Amino acid sequence: MELDNFNFSHPIQMRWNDLDALGHVNNGIFVTYFEIARGVYMIKSCPNWDWTKDMFLIGNVNVDFRKELLLTAEDPRVHVRTAKIGTKSFVLEYAVTSKKGDQTIIHASGTTTQIMFDMKSRTTIEIPDWVRTSLSAFDKV
Repeated sequence: MELDNFNFSHPIQMRWNDLDALGHVNNGIFVTYFEIARGVYMIKSCPNWDWTKDMFLIGNVNVDFRKELLLTAEDPRVHVRTAKIGTKSFVLEYAVTSKKGDQTIIHASGTTTQIMFDMKSRTTIEIPDWVRTSLSAFDKV
């Protein structure tokens, strides 16, 4: 995984209750980290988004765990980028990292598939052109 392909990252505020009995961040918490970073990423990449009108739902989540993440990790972050844009959905890619001196450690990577959704009709819809343009411009998709 090339972190140079990511234009955006968000710091993780780890909490004591993120840890499990093994003393590292529980695997389920990584999805929450994705969710938090995704919210900030969407505001940065699509600043004109009207969340009262346009919405998406999550159709798929994948996480690949590589190395445990400890509470003492230095500069833990979630990197986010748009990996693919389809007709009704787009895929975001994630990397959870920390630092150890000059080295960047990848603790987990993953993807989520966002499906555009009309709240009134409760059906999927095509991605609006302005969303496609904003995401494409932000990440050069």
